[in-house]
Amino acid sequence: MILAPIVLFVYSRLEHTRQVVEALQNNILAKDSELIIYSDFAKTKELEDKVKEVREYIKYIDGFKNVTIIYRDKNLGLANSIIDGVTTVVNRYGKVIVLEDDIVTNRYFLKFMNEALEFYKDKKKVWHIAGWNYPISSEGLDDTFLWRLMNCWGWATWSDRWDYFEKDSDKLIKEFTKEQIKYMNLDGCLKTWSQVISNKKGIIDTWAVYWYACIIKNNGLCLNPVKTLVINIGFDGSGENCGRNDAYESALSDKETLFFSTDLYENTIALQRIIQFYNTQKKITIKRIINKIKRVFGK
Repeated sequence: MILAPIVLFVYSRLEHTRQVVEALQNNILAKDSELIIYSDFAKTKELEDKVKEVREYIKYIDGFKNVTIIYRDKNLGLANSIIDGVTTVVNRYGKVIVLEDDIVTNRYFLKFMNEALEFYKDKKKVWHIAGWNYPISSEGLDDTFLWRLMNCWGWATWSDRWDYFEKDSDKLIKEFTKEQIKYMNLDGCLKTWSQVISNKKGIIDTWAVYWYACIIKNNGLCLNPVKTLVINIGFDGSGENCGRNDAYESALSDKETLFFSTDLYENTIALQRIIQFYNTQKKITIKRIINKIKRVFGK
């Protein structure tokens, strides 16, 4: 098995980057894997020193088969940097494993990703491999499951799937049906489609919703581990698109080898548990708002 290259996107968070790299170095396939790091340039003058700190640190990273660093000489922003970096690497190698600077992996993450890339490479129904999963019950589930939603906290894909990626809000809005929008929104549980509208209006600039839409458009599925292989440490308010939230945290899996299903359809048990998770979060949010109003008005 030829190992997939790891692409890591870093910016201005030194301590986050250090934790991510140290966890990767601890992976059992690290020394046999290529690591390609994209370092974006500072968006503002105030961030230049922090970006320099990160760049000074990544210069001395070892523990991998090879380390390549691409220093951006202008700020591309997270979305454009990821789109450009993933496209460049996956077109060269045929497959890719992708991490951002706030995704800490367990020591079997690279093993899982590479084995899944190999297992599903000719199963064209599978478009995306995720390393993270929601804190749901594993009762009645195997090690992994397939479903519709794309999670990008540590992920992998192949060039023949990524070839279909395009960031085109106008085209999506024109072509997506009401049924596809409902499907994307987890049957009305989420408001993911609103991200396309917000991108169109220039309110946000993201990439992931377009990859998700691409997968849906092509009737693809995404592979998830039942027990998460990664932790997102960016929910401390430091991330570009993450606020403070610990609801998504769960214990890292310690299982070395995971079973891959040959049943290429959406797992309804996992789907319903994740929908229930989101519905519970909505209720908690509403309760917090009500309590805050009561505190403000003394009622």
